[in-house]
Amino acid sequence: MDILNYLREEYPEVYDRTHYNIIEISGNMVKLQRKKLYPAHPCVNIVHKSIFHWNIREPAPCFFVAMEVIVSSLKLSMKKGLIQRWQDNFAHDLVRYDLQTLEPYQGFVSIDEEGDFSTFYGRITDPLISSFLSLRQRLSHPPPLSRLIRASSTIRSIYSSLPFAPNLSPPEYVPTRLLSLLRTLREHFPRHRLLLSDFSSLPETIPGVNAPVVQTRYKNTTVPCTTLLVKQGYFDIFFPTNFERLRDMYEHVLSQPLNSSPSAPHDSSRASPLRTSTSSPSIGADFFSSRHPSNRRKPLDGVASASGLPVGEHKSSVYSHAEFLGTYANLGRTRLRNGENPIIDFYKNVKFLF
Repeated sequence: MDILNYLREEYPEVYDRTHYNIIEISGNMVKLQRKKLYPAHPCVNIVHKSIFHWNIREPAPCFFVAMEVIVSSLKLSMKKGLIQRWQDNFAHDLVRYDLQTLEPYQGFVSIDEEGDFSTFYGRITDPLISSFLSLRQRLSHPPPLSRLIRASSTIRSIYSSLPFAPNLSPPEYVPTRLLSLLRTLREHFPRHRLLLSDFSSLPETIPGVNAPVVQTRYKNTTVPCTTLLVKQGYFDIFFPTNFERLRDMYEHVLSQPLNSSPSAPHDSSRASPLRTSTSSPSIGADFFSSRHPSNRRKPLDGVASASGLPVGEHKSSVYSHAEFLGTYANLGRTRLRNGENPIIDFYKNVKFLF
């Protein structure tokens, strides 16, 4: 509402050609949004759907806004007779490494007939976990093991022979569902500009690498927990995001060729407002130069510079909360009489990818 009100009041010519699409998985939120937004802004379209089920190609340039949507939660494989999925929002997976072979194992949670929890680990069979770990290896993002352990099998053998030494590394929580989002953006929103903001660190996390905060509320008081083995539906599980690694993953995924499949055809029915060419992007840039600046992506057909030549979009950057608002906001409007500025003094554990 605030974004659209601002556009209508300050930039009416932009508002007149704005289409604001909301992809919302919550039925209650859809009802609320339709009730409030439809009467005020006819340009709004609300789609009751998960972004992970999106299958429509949007060829026009667009902003894709994701604010505090990747912070939660955990995907657990629950076993009670049969293994079933329990997940919500941007699920994470639990991975640990064999300290002798460095082979990764995925975590499972078992629930017995009395409702008690236990964890066990097995070789990775989930293709999304395998894809995530392969991508991390290609990006030279090391697993969360010490350099000596990774480098020397002799040191691993000595360490494993010590009394009471664990045979698996500490747990690591990997943002596998986030990889699904990046692929969706690449496949279905090829000319998007991503604005993503979330928590880069969190207090009172449980043990582990990239570990979450697990908490509930009792008598209006937040109660943190020390384990993720809690009853489903009564607790919140929040994960921090490593924005520097996210940026590397995002740029790598965007650099991959678009897939051609029946479910995601190139839709030419709606022309891009920036389209000035229908030629191959390889003609636009490579014909004149064999060099692509490191801070730009490869060009997309239809995205033109002032000279008419196709150009690539600027690569995304990571900002702290204060850096982002210092770049794009009017900080004079939020400065207090004593000189403090809460809009940049608060939320120091929040970052932006833009």
